[in-house]
Amino acid sequence: MERKKIAIGSDHAGYVLKQQIKAWLEQQGHEVRDFGTYSEQATDYPDVVHPLCQAMERGDLAAGILLCGSGNGVAMTANKYAHIRAALCWSEEVARLARSHNDANVLCLPARFITSQAALSMVEKFLATPFEGGRHQRRVEKIAIGNFSCG
Repeated sequence: MERKKIAIGSDHAGYVLKQQIKAWLEQQGHEVRDFGTYSEQATDYPDVVHPLCQAMERGDLAAGILLCGSGNGVAMTANKYAHIRAALCWSEEVARLARSHNDANVLCLPARFITSQAALSMVEKFLATPFEGGRHQRRVEKIAIGNFSCG
């Protein structure tokens, strides 16, 4: 697998799993930038997601991984950014399709509903899967507001 600069962040519900993923990524030789949180103390996920997405939009990082209890909060917040395509994934196949068909650049994980083994397999698949382009490129371009016409 190609070595990448990867952003990672979570709220308190995702903290333990985030730490496991971060350690695994570093063992694989990736450069990891941790945007927090740094404990299991209650924290608001937007406080982590916004700085991570801003760094990604500057082009500082190749991919992002976000975790919260359900994965929904971090995904909703991340998708407010024009150049972020955050995908809530719960299986390796969904993670693969998010990359290959949707060119997702942020993997969102539901920490309370998946095992660490499942999370690591999704992270591995997400990072290893290229975007297919072709017919999917047109669809990805239509995601951006202003790139769609109703007729």
